[in-house]
Formats: sequence, C-alpha cells, structure tokens
Amino acid sequence: MDDIVKQALAKWPDVPNCYGWLALDARGHWRMRDERAQHLDLPGDKLTNPALVGFINRNYAADERGCWYFQNGPQRVYVQLQAAPYIVRTDPAAGWLLHTGAAMPAIEAVALTETGALLLVGEDVIAQLDDRDFAQVLPRLHLHGAPVGDDALLAWLDAPGARLTFADGERHIDVERVAADRLQQRFGFVSVPSSPA
Repeated sequence: MDDIVKQALAKWPDVPNCYGWLALDARGHWRMRDERAQHLDLPGDKLTNPALVGFINRNYAADERGCWYFQNGPQRVYVQLQAAPYIVRTDPAAGWLLHTGAAMPAIEAVALTETGALLLVGEDVIAQLDDRDFAQVLPRLHLHGAPVGDDALLAWLDAPGARLTFADGERHIDVERVAADRLQQRFGFVSVPSSPA
C-alpha cells in the first residue's frame, strides 16, 4: 500500500465505502462504471491512464469477507469481478504475470469450469487465465500422460472422469472441475460486493 494512502487512512479513518463504481473485467482491465453503466449493467469505461492503473494495482486488496477493493486514500472502492480477483497472462520473460504486474506465486491448484475458464491458485492469489492465452496453455493440460486434444478436453468438460493434469515444469497438478457458478464459494471471493447489513 502506498504511503500516501496509509497517511490518508490515519487522518480520515471513517470515510464511507464505495460500491459499484469500479470493475475488473475477464481480461484484467479496470473499468469505471458511472451511474449509467451501473443502471444498465454495462461494463463501464476501460481505464487507460498508466498512473491511475498503477495506483489501483498497488493498492488492491481483499477484506475478511472475500470482497476485493481499491484503497483510494481513506476510502475503500469495492470492485465488481467479472471473473476472479486476478487475471493471469503468459509472459515470455516472467512466465505467469498477473494483471497487476506482479508475478504469479507458485501454482498450488488448478481448476477448469464447464465454460473453459482456467483458474490458477497460489498462496492468496486466485487468477483466471486471460482467454486469449488459452491456446498457448492448452498443451500443459494432460490426459493419460499426454497433452489433451480439443475433442478430448470438451468430452472431459462434459463428463470429467479421467485424471486431467496441468504440467508446471516437472510437476503435474490435478485439475479440479468446478462449475462456473460455484467458483466464488469454492475459492472464497465475492464477485459483486455489497455493503454489510
């Protein structure tokens, strides 16, 4: 967390939280959701200012409920998550890179939904793979010890029975099939935070 944010928190500890105005899309873009976007359930405008995006990335955290927020000075701006708390991409130099610019921690678990969303979990990071990188990552998925083909993967998604693994260097991590509508419960995050009663 930036020092200026810590100072603002100390000076104004009781600023009300903000809900609905900021979102993280499935490709790792921050989106500002004005009143119109909120009313019409639109994604909002993509933030492109590098200084603002960097500030949000550095001050992004979760509360005890599993709700993610951006600490904007003394105010928590809660984030609507289209996919997961983090979006991960492949990077030729860094390997796995989160939308915040940080490296993905060592992968401890892998999940795949019936819709083809791949999630990587490590330490306190739950990250969905940017869908544009799925073709590049597909050879890491193995059935019966060999890379899985498209048809075999689709069959597994319909009826997971055989052991599907994710190759991470020399390790092969079992892939868990999780229903898309159960991801929040399974991994303990809240997609649409609201004010506690």
